Amino acid sequence: MRKPRRKAEETREDILRTADALFRERGIGKSSIADIAHELGMSPANVFKHFSSKTALIDAICDRHITHMIGRFNTVDTPAPPPEKLGLVVRRLMQAHMEDIRENAFFLEMIFLVTQTELESGFHYKQLIEDLFFNLIQDGVNAGVYHCADSRKTSRYVAASFASVLHPIFLIHETQAELDERLSGLVDLANAALRNPLAK
Repeated sequence: MRKPRRKAEETREDILRTADALFRERGIGKSSIADIAHELGMSPANVFKHFSSKTALIDAICDRHITHMIGRFNTVDTPAPPPEKLGLVVRRLMQAHMEDIRENAFFLEMIFLVTQTELESGFHYKQLIEDLFFNLIQDGVNAGVYHCADSRKTSRYVAASFASVLHPIFLIHETQAELDERLSGLVDLANAALRNPLAK
């Protein structure tokens, strides 16, 4: 009897999972499409049916990782006044990035690749971060604590202002004490600006 054909989504998921494991173990540069295919017992051509290039495969893994990480930060589930909530969420996000840097040897390779090329995962990450800040700011506006005429536009500026404590490139050479001090200062600065009625 013929083995039933697997769904394309299942094969794609197997490729993603196997590539992810190999990248963690060996690094991106030392893992080829042929290595991934060999681990799965398939031909490299079969991998290319699902991902047009190694870069496309990395992009998909990075996007999945980013979506999972940002998905953990549901601002609605953080019971605190808006100014305090802003600090709590940004601190959790910074810590999540630092954990990735410590635990995933290939994470920085992915970040460097994403920042050097216009990959979809990079654009998606930027959008997820801006959405996260938009929700925080809109909560503050609804509570009458923050004042801004355009929460969506303001969220882009606020997200950019936290880049030095959220982008992994800026985190790798800093001590925890330096990052904590910088984050506290940025939170105070953002809260002062968002509370200012002149921002209307």
